[in-house]
Amino acid sequence: MRGPRALVGVAVVAPVVALVTAACGVLGGGPGGDGSSPAGGSAAPGASAGAAPAADRAGVPPDVDPGVLPQESVAVTPTMRLADGLAPPTNRWFSALALGDAPQPVFPLPLAVAMTSRGFGYGLPDVEVTETSVVGPYAEQVGVDVGAASFVVSTYDTASVTVELRDGAGEPLGHLQLVEGSPVLRYTAATDQDVAMTSEFTVAGGRASTEVLDREHVLVTPGGAGDPGAGLSEDGRVLELGAGQAAAWFPVPDDVSADAVDTLVRAAAAPVTETSLAYGAGDEAVTTAITYATDDGDPTAVVRMPHQRDSTGAACGLGTYATVHGTVEACTASTLAWASPAVEPAGRLDLSGLDDDERAELADQVRADASARAEGTLEAPSDTYFGGKALARDANLLTLAEQLRDQDGMDDVAGTLRDDLAARLREWAEADGCERRAERCFVHDPALATVVGKVPGFGSEEANDHHFHYGYFLYAAGVVAAGDSAGEADPALVDDLAPVLDLLAADVAAGEPVGGLPALRVFDAYAGHSWASGYAPFADGNNQESASEAVAAWNGLALWAAARGDADLEAQARWLLSAEAASARAYWTDFDRSDPAVQGFGHQVTSLVWGGKRDWATWFSAEPSAMLGILVLPAQPVAGYLAGDPERIRANLDEALAGRPRDEAASWDVMFGDQLLLYAALAGPDDAQAALDVARDLPDERLDDGNTRSYLLAFLMAHAS
Repeated sequence: MRGPRALVGVAVVAPVVALVTAACGVLGGGPGGDGSSPAGGSAAPGASAGAAPAADRAGVPPDVDPGVLPQESVAVTPTMRLADGLAPPTNRWFSALALGDAPQPVFPLPLAVAMTSRGFGYGLPDVEVTETSVVGPYAEQVGVDVGAASFVVSTYDTASVTVELRDGAGEPLGHLQLVEGSPVLRYTAATDQDVAMTSEFTVAGGRASTEVLDREHVLVTPGGAGDPGAGLSEDGRVLELGAGQAAAWFPVPDDVSADAVDTLVRAAAAPVTETSLAYGAGDEAVTTAITYATDDGDPTAVVRMPHQRDSTGAACGLGTYATVHGTVEACTASTLAWASPAVEPAGRLDLSGLDDDERAELADQVRADASARAEGTLEAPSDTYFGGKALARDANLLTLAEQLRDQDGMDDVAGTLRDDLAARLREWAEADGCERRAERCFVHDPALATVVGKVPGFGSEEANDHHFHYGYFLYAAGVVAAGDSAGEADPALVDDLAPVLDLLAADVAAGEPVGGLPALRVFDAYAGHSWASGYAPFADGNNQESASEAVAAWNGLALWAAARGDADLEAQARWLLSAEAASARAYWTDFDRSDPAVQGFGHQVTSLVWGGKRDWATWFSAEPSAMLGILVLPAQPVAGYLAGDPERIRANLDEALAGRPRDEAASWDVMFGDQLLLYAALAGPDDAQAALDVARDLPDERLDDGNTRSYLLAFLMAHAS
């Protein structure tokens, strides 16, 4: 598929990175929910007492205003089960609770949860592994009937969402809290009521529990560990709750001791009041920290995902759960923090290692591609996806021309490309463009609180794939506005583009709410990656296919922020870039194939990752080359994050080429053949040289529409040198 309160400050985290902290309250709801009232700032664990004061704004240029665009809902506004004042939560793991014709199950790892006609149900997905999928579907294991007639999403923040269940008159019956990364589901009654359950819970060994499918599920009553049967009926199927009292349920992990279960019971009794995010970007690593605040400050139950295994702040060893994302470890924590390798943003290749013959060859190809662009052979489409790709493609061609100025006539080529690209960017960035034409322009959808380009593509009018689309625009703008290889920036172009390009940046990655746009629309801090579907109308949760395009989006954001001179936005973009890159490898291209949770999966990559499953499949093709190609395009200069394991790269390629020999040119005559050659170069200089020998004669139809032969050759030459 293709309104929080926040204040961002700066602190120093020992020992690795400078940390930018975002203390998030309820997204869009309550006092200040529109961003008008700041929440209190906080630093991550280990932050220096000498931290710099909190900034007034961060990650949002000061003049972002959706009102500069025409106001239009391009898509039919979906049904919204949402409290007044909340920004529609598109592109979230729980989007389907709030948006669309009917609610779908959601996956706050490790649980799966669904709303029912009178309440809710949950289950711990039973992971099923096939040759092509790792599936953990929702199946109710414990159902809860509170007599509800309807519900709305009433609040949400970094990693939690609260659902208000209502009676037939629309009055609150209680609130269900789902916390991402928690095995605990909690319901708090708003009135005196009897809660009926589908399973019989009995008290034994100091806790109330039931067994479903050979797994113990624990009920934590208002009496807690001291009185585990408080309010529980004789048959164990009804729990009496008074107004303000709460019950919690959790499935017991695998490989767990009795003492560990007692620890989890105590943690489950500590209600999470809110979750907040802190992040930091340093030269060697970026840090993500999620704080789970509780009423009494005690730690709560959480699980560590595979990309979080080197985390701090958690007391683990409390058993494990098998999930579609791998084996996760049960822990208790107040703050879960982890580091990811830093990825340096990049907008141009390093051609310093090319010899004279290679520079001359490359210059000839740049001249040919520039002529094709001038003649219209290299198209510049009008929709936001392919149009954005064309802008980024031509930005790469421009940087090559500017780096080859020592070659005959290249000054003129570079000047023509720069003028053309700047003019096209200015056209797209005309704030009133959609008042005068039906394409190459943007509008603001006030109902969805999002920016939509005309002509939309792949459901972008429903908020699908905005980071993919807008990342290309931000990349092209960042590259061109930064100036040529001599470092001569173009401030006039930045000024012309800023009103609209800043909106594109804020639409997908605002560090705090601005102009009604939500904070971090697409990025899931706990999961470490983005979600691509706007409404997520699927029984398997939200999904993302092209993790590499998500990485490219944050690279583009960082380049635009640098050209814009926005240090806060650039720091945020560096965090997003590095975090997404780490997860792209952990769950898409380089996942741990030895993890018992995925044993039996027969492929090297998972090309489509959902909340409730992972597939060796794409939305558009069954070709093996498509499964890997969509995970490596557009192979921008930042693509080195995919390197590091040459043997895995070669194994991934062997699968993508369906076993055809990598040393035969004909093997690469497949869908995304050029992208696979670019990826092959990351295995080492010899692999890059072999790929270069093939690339010179790769059929034109195998060049992706976001690529040129010039860039293909340049990338391979740079990695072979």
